[in-house]
Amino acid sequence: MTLHTSRREFLHEIVAGAALWPILGRAGGAVSPTPAFAEEAFWDEIRRQFSFREEVIPMNAANLCPCPRVVAARVRELTRDVDVDCSSHNRRKFLDLLEQSRAKVARQLRVTADEIALVRNTSEANNIINNGFPLETGDEVIVWDQNHPTNNVAWEVRAERFGLQVAKVSTPTTPTGKDELISVFERALTPRTRVLALTHVSNVSGIRLPVRELVDLAHKRDIYVHCDGAQTWGVVDLDLSEIGCDSFTASAHKWLCGPREVGLLYVKAKYVDRIWPGVVSANWGREVEPRPEGARKFESLGQRDDAVLAAIGTTVDLHEHIGFARIEARVQELATYLKDGLKDEGFDLITPMAPALSSGVCIAAVDGENRSKLVNGLYQEYGIAGAGAGGLRLSPHLYNTREHIDRAIRGAGALRRRI
Repeated sequence: MTLHTSRREFLHEIVAGAALWPILGRAGGAVSPTPAFAEEAFWDEIRRQFSFREEVIPMNAANLCPCPRVVAARVRELTRDVDVDCSSHNRRKFLDLLEQSRAKVARQLRVTADEIALVRNTSEANNIINNGFPLETGDEVIVWDQNHPTNNVAWEVRAERFGLQVAKVSTPTTPTGKDELISVFERALTPRTRVLALTHVSNVSGIRLPVRELVDLAHKRDIYVHCDGAQTWGVVDLDLSEIGCDSFTASAHKWLCGPREVGLLYVKAKYVDRIWPGVVSANWGREVEPRPEGARKFESLGQRDDAVLAAIGTTVDLHEHIGFARIEARVQELATYLKDGLKDEGFDLITPMAPALSSGVCIAAVDGENRSKLVNGLYQEYGIAGAGAGGLRLSPHLYNTREHIDRAIRGAGALRRRI
């Protein structure tokens, strides 16, 4: 595949044959009204665009996803291009390819390209915010106790260094509606609160916070809102301008199914100049004038892997052609099917059933002693790769089929009865 692949060539690489064309032609970003058998045929063909074997089924999108063949091929071709000619003259084109990736990500998230930095992962993006946002001694940061450590412990580390106050909010373990989640944060806010640091979807419970409502609540008090979206970029049809958060972070290697070691940092335009970068390297993000600097200043990180940065654009192209809303609807369908099946097998769910309160992260209550037995048994005996974060965690994605879910349910039930 050449560096300047046409749309026709790109789609040909995706479908690898004619079988998917009639179904893909109806995608266009909306859920197709096609009969169930046609819709399943569509997703069966999507599954074939991933190279994993049926003997080992990935069902841990909350941690790491496989790349589709077209993205892996793009990375290989671009890597080979650099190896053939690593001169600065040849590599100059990667500046344009990076900007193409940035523009596609911005369009996907409904924000501007100048508000997007492509860093290395969610952890780095979170740390840029919690180290770079200006705060003074005595200022307060409110965090959700289910935040990832890079959006939780990292704030505590900064607090120890600079005399800040960090308060943790605990939400109901089995929320039945958004109001239960909103009210606990509302009670936690004080006149000293300067930052509200949230996680869109928890990786240890699967609870989905009503971020838009929490942003409105915080902004009325002039509080900055940071959102870790590691569990939503690539699976939720995101509109960051509508959600309204002031910064948002994620990783390409999770639900986006992109190449490893690329992370997303969105910073609302009015805050870009106020936040300090975590790393200052050559040019400090000032690439080519008169291009606006914007959030590019946060990705001045030294030598990067040009191939994976360019391949982010290819990854977004694939998601866009399938349809962002269609992907979200499919994952909700699989997650609901999985949760229903686990309940039928006698598991108590930690993750809410309601789609408004959850996404693709599905967690069943299993005690610590038996958790590893279940996770290991599913992998070794049933070929299902899940995780033990917060319980038995299974996170299906667009490459999973209903047959994969059936296997996971059957295996989890059999192992539960055995242990």
